[in-house]
Amino acid sequence: MRLCVFCGSSFGTRTTYRDAAEELGALLAERQIELVYGGAHVGLMGALADSVLARGGRVIGVIPQALLAREIAHSGLTQLHVVDSMHERKALMASLSDGFVALPGGIGTLEELFEVWTWAQLGLHSKPCALLDVDGFYTGLVGFLDQAVAQGFLRSKQREWLIVETNAHALLSRLAPVNQ
Repeated sequence: MRLCVFCGSSFGTRTTYRDAAEELGALLAERQIELVYGGAHVGLMGALADSVLARGGRVIGVIPQALLAREIAHSGLTQLHVVDSMHERKALMASLSDGFVALPGGIGTLEELFEVWTWAQLGLHSKPCALLDVDGFYTGLVGFLDQAVAQGFLRSKQREWLIVETNAHALLSRLAPVNQ
């Protein structure tokens, strides 16, 4: 099985973000779940990939040609796909994956997660989408989503499709269909 993880190309301000990326990577390798991610060697992306690889796990990176140097493509991956555009990157990552998780990150991370979550809402796939809420990083976003439900802009059922956990073990347990 393969899990796509979206996350920052920087480390953020708290060491807990890097710790969470490394812990998730260790769990993926332990459970023999292949990682699909953005292909960079920097920030949380690099920490996650390095953690999987250090434990003998498999990592597939997907990076656009324009970001090869900027995001510093990881040279030690099991497989690295270089594509022409961000659209191709996201489409390939989605097609290679059985589920999606977002660790802390910026607008790119959110955009990637929201796109695959929207695709689920439109019936384009039935793969699980999740947030790993490290140190309350996504608390405000989850509150906004609950407000969108309360105000009639998001259906409760669609909100429930986004799994939110604060612990990587619990998150992977909730993604049980991916682990089978």
